[in-house]
Amino acid sequence: MKTRKLLAVLTIIAVVIAMMPAMAFPEETPTDIAPAPAKSNDIVILATSDVHCALDDNIGYAGLAAYKKAMEEQYNYVALVDAGDAIQGGPIGTLSKGTYLRDIMDEMGYDVRVPGNHEFDYGMDQFLNEIAGKAATKYVSCNFVDKANKPVFDAYTMKEYGDKKVAFVGICTPETFTKSTPTYFQDKAGNYIYGFCEGNNGKDLYNAVQNAIDSAKKAGADYVIAVGHLGDDSASSPWTSSEVIKNTTGLTALIDGHAHMTFTKPVKDKAGKSVQVVSTGTKLENIGKIVISEKGVATVSNVSAAEASAKDEAIEKYVKSIQAKFDAVLKQVVAKSDVDLNTHTADGETRLVRSQETNLGDLCADAYKSILGADIAFVNGGGIRAEIEKGDITYEDIIAVHPYGNMGCLIEATGQEILDALELGSRAVGEGENGGFLQVAGITYEINPFIKSTVVLNDKNEFMGVTGARKVSNVKVNGVEIDPAKTYTLASHDYMLKSGGDGYTMFKDNKVLRDSVKIDNQILIDYIQNDLNGKVGTQYAEPQGRIKIATADEVINPIVEKLEIAEYECTVKAKSTKSYVQLTWNACKADGVKYQVYKSTKSSNGFKKAYTTSKNSFKTTSLTKGKTYYFKVRAIKTIDGSTYYGHYSNKVSGKKAA
Repeated sequence: MKTRKLLAVLTIIAVVIAMMPAMAFPEETPTDIAPAPAKSNDIVILATSDVHCALDDNIGYAGLAAYKKAMEEQYNYVALVDAGDAIQGGPIGTLSKGTYLRDIMDEMGYDVRVPGNHEFDYGMDQFLNEIAGKAATKYVSCNFVDKANKPVFDAYTMKEYGDKKVAFVGICTPETFTKSTPTYFQDKAGNYIYGFCEGNNGKDLYNAVQNAIDSAKKAGADYVIAVGHLGDDSASSPWTSSEVIKNTTGLTALIDGHAHMTFTKPVKDKAGKSVQVVSTGTKLENIGKIVISEKGVATVSNVSAAEASAKDEAIEKYVKSIQAKFDAVLKQVVAKSDVDLNTHTADGETRLVRSQETNLGDLCADAYKSILGADIAFVNGGGIRAEIEKGDITYEDIIAVHPYGNMGCLIEATGQEILDALELGSRAVGEGENGGFLQVAGITYEINPFIKSTVVLNDKNEFMGVTGARKVSNVKVNGVEIDPAKTYTLASHDYMLKSGGDGYTMFKDNKVLRDSVKIDNQILIDYIQNDLNGKVGTQYAEPQGRIKIATADEVINPIVEKLEIAEYECTVKAKSTKSYVQLTWNACKADGVKYQVYKSTKSSNGFKKAYTTSKNSFKTTSLTKGKTYYFKVRAIKTIDGSTYYGHYSNKVSGKKAA
């Protein structure tokens, strides 16, 4: 009975529910929520350059990936490009010869890659076969050519974004010859079999870029973006990004790298059209950003770490998985240091190691000198890539200092070749930095930054000679003035001594005494462990005074003094008494001047130096009474080891009365 009543009740409830109107129930999706905004059809191009293995420094690849995703949520068309020097510069690059950086960039989804000079640092075969050959995205370059002058890579790659086509033209710096290892571009006989359109004072490069632009336009490109590893400082002339723009037409914008600069600016092309340029600095300090509006207007900016603070978890996990493979080796403590070993200013802004002596430069040079048993040792400032903090020194720290894997060498070199090398390395001092600036051991020298360099380079930035005044002087080898004709033993690495790296071609044919002794970072480890008993002490707390750079006062004041003395001509007056003859004259303006008093008994000749005084007056009693004497005076001073004289004064006479 109870069961029947329950069934009856349930039946009634079911019927009631079925008869209720649909409007009695609310909608599942509220009607008051606005639809998602439509994505923009502007084209966004994100750019990196000179990352140098900085996986998680500053923004890091995880931050870059997150920012890229954020842009993809706002824009329909987003591209990611790299302007070179990504795979070298840190331990992870050295130990994997760049392959792990290749893999990370593949994971990031780069659309365009351009070789920087350091993409070649592991050898041509490694780059062409293992890096470029296996990368998910092709490298492009309009000016990297083989011995037949045929491009090694495509000059550009074309990307379609809706109804628009964007061509990305790759440009490599011709400085690659000397900023990587020159022999990588040569055959076994030393003949160049690769080039970068470096000739004719920049014109060959400009023509290669123009041909690529024209070809892309002909293929239907609406916009042409140059991705250049060029730099825009004077040391890279005539191949700077600004010079390329000024000598071409048709570019929409240019992404620049190589010089580690951060800037955005317009540069007018050959036709007077403004081309936007963005340079992103180094180690993912910024993300370069170009936005091409639907109207075709290009704007450029740099996205800072504060603006790209989010991290993509997937990329972060991938990067950490690669880093973990090396941690066991890299984290091993190999030595200790009682001092900070520096290459930069305290704020990290200026690379001192490329323009003046540093304590880490001294340490590295000492290592080469000691381990290879040389009179002199050179280390190029551009080959010292990191600093070492006080405390434990790990294998990772050492590799970061010397990441290139160069091999130690010992050669014979003449004093003149040494002088030429110092002049080449010092040519930019007073104007800017130079990766070929020499940190030294066993030798001291002075640099006058106010003398304009007269070093002559060929179109590959290789040393050809010195045509005029030299910036370098007072060169001493172990405390003794250098002899240009004497032969010395010189230690460095194969990059400089055998391959002519950084333009040091004066050593290429020299006798090699010890070849490929050890890898550069092992030389440094061995020196610290064996010669320093595993600890860098306070003797390296400061630079040791091997390189002196003259100040304005040191250079200009002596010049002024020399001029003051050379132009000085005093006016002498004589006073005669029964006891003496007194001479007085106006003083020379130069400090520390002495005066020579000349005497004769004849009015026209026979003058001999009789007295020297530091005062501008002189009293003499050593005269014969009643006899007339004739006098004249001149200034004298020794400056920098040389003696300078003023003009002779007027002639005066005097006598002791009888």
